[in-house]
Amino acid sequence: MVDLQGQYQNIQNQIDTKLKEVIASAQFINGNEVKMFQQELATYLNVKHVIACANGTDALQIAMMGLGLQVGDEVITVDFTFAATVEVIALLGLTPVLVDVNPDTFNMDVAALQKAITPKTKAIVPVHLFGQCANMEAILKIAKTHNLFVIEDTAQAIGADFIFSDGLRKKAGTMGTIGTTSFFPSKNLGAYGDGGALFTNDDNLAKKLRSIVNHGMSKRYYYDRIGVNSRLDNLQAAVLRIKLPLLDSYAVARQKAAAFYDRAFATCDTITTPKHSDFSTHVFHQYTLKINGINRDAVHAFLNENSIPNAIYYPVPLHQQEAYKHFKFDKDNLSVTKKLCQSVISLPMHTELALDQLEHITKTVLKFIKENE
Repeated sequence: MVDLQGQYQNIQNQIDTKLKEVIASAQFINGNEVKMFQQELATYLNVKHVIACANGTDALQIAMMGLGLQVGDEVITVDFTFAATVEVIALLGLTPVLVDVNPDTFNMDVAALQKAITPKTKAIVPVHLFGQCANMEAILKIAKTHNLFVIEDTAQAIGADFIFSDGLRKKAGTMGTIGTTSFFPSKNLGAYGDGGALFTNDDNLAKKLRSIVNHGMSKRYYYDRIGVNSRLDNLQAAVLRIKLPLLDSYAVARQKAAAFYDRAFATCDTITTPKHSDFSTHVFHQYTLKINGINRDAVHAFLNENSIPNAIYYPVPLHQQEAYKHFKFDKDNLSVTKKLCQSVISLPMHTELALDQLEHITKTVLKFIKENE
């Protein structure tokens, strides 16, 4: 699904040199590489503050801790997402409220969001799934009306642009109260281990978040609040500093591969290719098809048999997962997610995809479709 070895070979000399420098410096935690990376990412995103942390899940948890959410507060997010988004809500004793997604973009259904708001609602967590932004203009308007926090889960869409109706463009993760992201190796901006970050334009909130990631300290051995131990190490920051200037070129490579897939599947009624939102660019963390009229799992099995990487994101809705069954979700209004979980399949998507690989992948998919329609 992701060719990290091929990507490494293109930047090997830079990576090897920099990692040796970090090891020789013996600065491993909160060193200069972390500080420089935070500054450089803030410049790229055009946001005032970037607070690095240990992983994307921690980033979400720290965001909710920083906002002072209390046990029983309701946090609205989507049913069609990776478990981390809901996991941290539950871990903090908050109440997750799951809403459905748009069937074309896989992102939060704004009408469903509006209906889910109650007096207990305190925050919204839109997930910018598969590489493009949720409808942030509408979400921010709803949040302002109801005085709600917005925490953007940008783990899959770093580098994507949201285009407001007046033409203003902002990067994913920079529009809400706090943005969060993951630097898991397979992400568009991936480290060589775990890593994450939070973004905000609020000076006071940034100060609080920086304290929380480091045991609640603002001054060494003086604890102002309950915190966690969640720090990005210098080695990972060094890798990310090398990759950050390449992020936009990585997105272009992914977009070219997606355009090839789009053309190859354009006349196949059994396949629905990803919809590109009018209000967001798409950086294609995943290239996800919907299979119509034939069994998706049979497609999955056929591709496995032919040694073509593929994945199902996600096979089971969160509201049906054993860990979350005790929450009282509005299951009758999650029909889109249920259908997507039965019909989606993702094909290889990364910066090193070659033409012959794309041709082989698409021809194999189409061969199975033709034989089984």
